Amino acid sequence: MQEYGHFINGKSVKGKSGRQSDVFLPMDGSVQAKVDLATKAEIDEVVKIAAAAQPAWAAVNPQRRSRVLRKFLTLVEEEMKPLSELLAKEHGKTVSDAAGDIQRGLEVVELSLGVPHLTKGEFTEGAGPGIDTYSIRQPLGVVAGITPFNFPAMIPLWMAGPAIACGNAFILKPSERDPGVPLRLAELFIEAGGPAGIFNVVNGDKDAVNAILDNPDIKAVSFVGSTPIARYIYERAAANGKRVQALGGAKNHMLIMPDADLDQVVDALIGAGYGSAGERCMAISVAVPIGEDTANRLMEKLIPRVKALKVGNSLDPSADYGPVVTREAQQRILNYVDIGVKEGAKLVVDGRNFKLPGYENGFYVGPCLFDNVTNEMQIYKEEIFGPVLGVIRAKNYEEALALPTTHLFGNGVTIFTRDGDAARDFVSRVEVGMVGVNVPIPTPVAYYTFGGWKASIFGDLNQHGPDAFRFFTRTKTVTSRWPSGIRSGAEFSMPTMK
Repeated sequence: MQEYGHFINGKSVKGKSGRQSDVFLPMDGSVQAKVDLATKAEIDEVVKIAAAAQPAWAAVNPQRRSRVLRKFLTLVEEEMKPLSELLAKEHGKTVSDAAGDIQRGLEVVELSLGVPHLTKGEFTEGAGPGIDTYSIRQPLGVVAGITPFNFPAMIPLWMAGPAIACGNAFILKPSERDPGVPLRLAELFIEAGGPAGIFNVVNGDKDAVNAILDNPDIKAVSFVGSTPIARYIYERAAANGKRVQALGGAKNHMLIMPDADLDQVVDALIGAGYGSAGERCMAISVAVPIGEDTANRLMEKLIPRVKALKVGNSLDPSADYGPVVTREAQQRILNYVDIGVKEGAKLVVDGRNFKLPGYENGFYVGPCLFDNVTNEMQIYKEEIFGPVLGVIRAKNYEEALALPTTHLFGNGVTIFTRDGDAARDFVSRVEVGMVGVNVPIPTPVAYYTFGGWKASIFGDLNQHGPDAFRFFTRTKTVTSRWPSGIRSGAEFSMPTMK
């Protein structure tokens, strides 16, 4: 059986704790690997190694750091097929979806190749008599990323690319559910010419997380996961004086105007609602048709499409989606469906009893579709994180707009319409961080920032885009005067620009 340790100081190492966690093969429910879980002492040791390696990496000029990342990007692209298959086997998503996971991460690495430009400072000559003022951006030192199971390549790359490009040493604590790809990414960084100690991967559970949050030499922590844990990460790390970006949960709505192209809408809902078995923070989990006629026409088209979805094993190229990540995740999703039925929502497509022939012990959930959901129901208020789509029928546009605006979460939202005025009003007024117009999932491209509002994020700076380079550096502002020819004598009043 495969055993995973850690990747520290440029090499694979066995864990010292004696504790391990199971890595499942979600498509058949078997245990395919064991992963070591780090102790606080192991975390503290890797921080010392990273801190020792970081100054020399920071001293490498940014264009040379960029060249290492360019080679790293090439090596990952060359291994796309085996990496995608490994990711699919450990997570459960299909191989094509896994390839997309990796590709979206590489797009942020591509952005990071521009670090010489992205970390340039500012300069003002003659800010005062004989005075020049300029700012420079410097790395923080040792930084850490704590990443979720649902994107074991994309989100580590979102963090590692900018952090390392900026001259920091990076410690990744990936999900212990699917650690194979993160460990391989760190190996490829070394193969690309990256120095030892700059990209480290330490597997672990809450003990490792707390050690990261408490270690005084870790200057910043980036996190993606559920809202309760994001809040915990933010509060504990911030209390220890760290810079924090902690992205939490979501409940993403799609508003469907009466003039929308319903064929496009249904295609969008199928992909955005059920892709990756709904285990995406940007998945559309609430459809909001406006008006009864719109709702009826939508359901007429949507129900047969949901029923026709093919759930298959992760390696089946014809499958629309595969299993969820663990038995516990499967049971939690099924419990939510039961709750929805008890709350009075109409379950028009019931996937609770789905079994895949030959894979009866796999962690599968058939597609589920609720109609007549209300905003008072638990299945609306909470994040289900599975292949479950709820439909809320709104009487008018204002009622529909109020749903995402007043929801606890504010991650993503989209509207389908042919009316430019309606779209413009929606974009302006909706209180959500990432907004789409006639697109299924409003995830920004790499050179714009990714992050929601409200309980979907804790911290002031988002991921990727310009915010990533602000997060992983700090600004130093210099005011400089060379005294030749300047009148001497003490001044006791506050300096001004007069």
